[in-house]
Amino acid sequence: MVVEDRYAEVFKNVYVRPGTVADGLAELQVHWPDVPIVFCDTRPLAEQWTYRYLAAAWRWAADADSVPGGPPLPMPAPPLGPTAADVRSWARSVGLDVPDRGRLRPEIWSAFLEAHSGRDMAAATVSRLAVRRD
Repeated sequence: MVVEDRYAEVFKNVYVRPGTVADGLAELQVHWPDVPIVFCDTRPLAEQWTYRYLAAAWRWAADADSVPGGPPLPMPAPPLGPTAADVRSWARSVGLDVPDRGRLRPEIWSAFLEAHSGRDMAAATVSRLAVRRD
């Protein structure tokens, strides 16, 4: 957690009793000791610290994937339904006019879902998921 002020400023708060804020910070640190609280003087310093922290975390995560015993990088969840590219490809194969980019009209989606209703749709989704996981 990055705070855009000095810790001493906690005790100059006019809206909340300063002891309440300090006690709250202490309780947070006890409950979640792995979450650091960093006090920076200004917003630019807070932003600078955050950018450097995120860059270091990114580099560590990239290196940790190659280190035995390092934490695995999370895999993005595959889409659960057809993608716009799937529907666009199907629409062109059956002769429907669709744009190269942008949103597809609702009637195109309806026609796709109607043509692939039931087991066909579930089987297509499962087979596509199996291919992406390999």
